[in-house]
Amino acid sequence: MTPSADTPADRLVLDAVGVVFGALPADARVAIAFSGGVDSTVLLDAAVRVGGASRCVAFHIHHGLSAHADEWLAHCAGFAHERGVEFASLHVDVSRAAGLGVEAAARDARYRAFDALCAQHGLHTLWLAQHADDQAETVLLQLLRGAGMAGLAAMAPEYLPSGASVTRMRPLLHLLRAQLEQYAHARDLRWIEDESNADTRYARNALRHDVLPGLAVHFPGFRDALARTAAHAASAQRLLDELARIDLHAALGEEEGALSRDALLALDEDRGANLLRYWMRTLGLPAASTARLMDALRQLREIGDAHGLRVDHAGQALRCYRGQIYWEAGDSADPADETVLVERAESVLVWQGQSVGRLPQWRGTFVFSDVQADAPDAIPADELMRAPLAVRSRSGGERMRCTANGASRTLKNLFQERGVPSWKRDVPLLFAGEALLFVPLIGGNRAAFIDPAPRDNARHIRIDWREDLTLA
Repeated sequence: MTPSADTPADRLVLDAVGVVFGALPADARVAIAFSGGVDSTVLLDAAVRVGGASRCVAFHIHHGLSAHADEWLAHCAGFAHERGVEFASLHVDVSRAAGLGVEAAARDARYRAFDALCAQHGLHTLWLAQHADDQAETVLLQLLRGAGMAGLAAMAPEYLPSGASVTRMRPLLHLLRAQLEQYAHARDLRWIEDESNADTRYARNALRHDVLPGLAVHFPGFRDALARTAAHAASAQRLLDELARIDLHAALGEEEGALSRDALLALDEDRGANLLRYWMRTLGLPAASTARLMDALRQLREIGDAHGLRVDHAGQALRCYRGQIYWEAGDSADPADETVLVERAESVLVWQGQSVGRLPQWRGTFVFSDVQADAPDAIPADELMRAPLAVRSRSGGERMRCTANGASRTLKNLFQERGVPSWKRDVPLLFAGEALLFVPLIGGNRAAFIDPAPRDNARHIRIDWREDLTLA
């Protein structure tokens, strides 16, 4: 049985947890990020003491980076069980993508896993065990990296990421590591010691073991000072974000998720870079360096009405088309000229009335829906059955008629007319025999219909193309 304690550290921890519980609805349940280390062990133990086990759910993420990861999972499950706390865990693979260190990749995977667990359990609040020493380390690391206001703001006591539904809260952020350790010893708690925390090849560990002890001797109040720096930076960042929201509203492009090039370039460089940072954050993109943002602004000024923008960031490419600026998945070194097309093997799609036709090699699906004969893009079902359907890549020069009596037009002209950027034109073409039947982003080819006049008593189908990321 865990002993009770009545020490200054005990009261500080319980008071901190009680304040955060008091700000939540009386019946709210909270998820607690539980690594098994001393910090999260103290947080979970205190949360149970203050709020009761029924209001707590412990989540553990198994990174597989340590040979002891399985033992840590078992320890965490046992600790939660002893206190009657619901427990869940997820295994994650840590990406080694270019430009991401192990620490950053593990952190990204961990937070995505926590969000997934919260969604599974219907929880909207995630508690994290970072404390004042973690905050000081973060501010120093950001200073040494030359970070801006957002970086220096470090960790907020409460934070709802853009587009997320899970609020992250840090009840212990104003407490010292030493105070948490005093609480843990007084309560006779057991916790995990991660061997990687002693590896000074990692920047945070180097600060913790080699730099902060010296600062504590000569500047004993450095933690409070760095916490104030973070608070000042957070205040300044809120003002920058408010300015960016005003600029974003004025610069929104005609297409969803796009910016007007002219509106962006009407701003000076500092304000334009601030807008780009905020816009990227609203799209869920990681922050870019100032140098990269300035390069993007320079290229946007230099390209004029051309489409030769080449800015790559985190697996995305910044594109410009007809005065609209977009972020698109992929690399800007990929061909943007529609005359350079990716050739894929032809595939056969036998349609017998089904609602979907999956195309793994295209990473998408054709969706077939019943519509009225006079509906836009209605295709007689007979046309889909009179010959095997073939799915082919564009080869260039294909033509079609969008209306029964309209002129034959090239796909290139039709894409241009509809304002489809060149990098979106590599789409699967659907043929009935040798006749081009349907083109995503354009519609059905009336020249392919044996009977172009709609018949009210005949079944008609609308075809939609859904990429994997947008398939419901």
